Amino acid sequence: MRTIAVANQKGGVGKTTTALSLSAALAELGHHVLLVDFDPQANATTGLGLNAAELSATVYTVLLSGDPVAAAIRSTAEHNLSLLPSSIDLAGAELELAGMNQRERVLERTLGTLDGSWDYIIIDSPPSLGLLTLNVLTAAREVIVPIQSEYYALEGLTHLLRTISMVKARLNPDLALLGILVTMFDKRTILSAQVKDELVKHFGDTVFTAVIPRSVRMSEAPSYGKTILEYDALSSGAEAYRQLAKEVESREQH
Repeated sequence: MRTIAVANQKGGVGKTTTALSLSAALAELGHHVLLVDFDPQANATTGLGLNAAELSATVYTVLLSGDPVAAAIRSTAEHNLSLLPSSIDLAGAELELAGMNQRERVLERTLGTLDGSWDYIIIDSPPSLGLLTLNVLTAAREVIVPIQSEYYALEGLTHLLRTISMVKARLNPDLALLGILVTMFDKRTILSAQVKDELVKHFGDTVFTAVIPRSVRMSEAPSYGKTILEYDALSSGAEAYRQLAKEVESREQH
């Protein structure tokens, strides 16, 4: 079982879209995938057609009320893909977790109670570097960092990588950077190509070959409660995430 976090403290970089679409693409390849929505905005939950406000069992209730994690997991319209949903209540969890013993390991302990039936656990993290994200990085073994192909994209990346190194040193020695993913790529602009070239120059093969295009279809899909693979299976966005899924398969940590 591989546990992969999708993390970036900057919002609007395609983090949740990547968590959703990569999960769906891995499921399409025949893997059993659990998507954990650990963002209080619950966009991955609504993006799979669930109303977060109507759910009685979520990752929040599992963490803080001791509900069994299996009772909160929901099946989805996509074959092989299940969801541990989030809710707005998770926004208050930072304060509640602060007083707990080994507060950075609460999510790790929760996911540790799962049986081994999942091939992949993909965790969508909040756009911050607070206690919730520390829980994600402590629970995961690999991290994907989505980076928007715009001028300010590289700002904050150093801070995030420093945080990953700190977590690796103090909390989770098994944590590894699986790859950097260029998102919202616009092939019509020189700037998008320059950002990708700059990333490759600094990080080499750590940058995924797959590039996620800027796409109207991709931005429409969540409003229908569907991933891009279900909403428009032949779109450039769906094909890009299929390529990413194959790269993720091939980069398995040994």
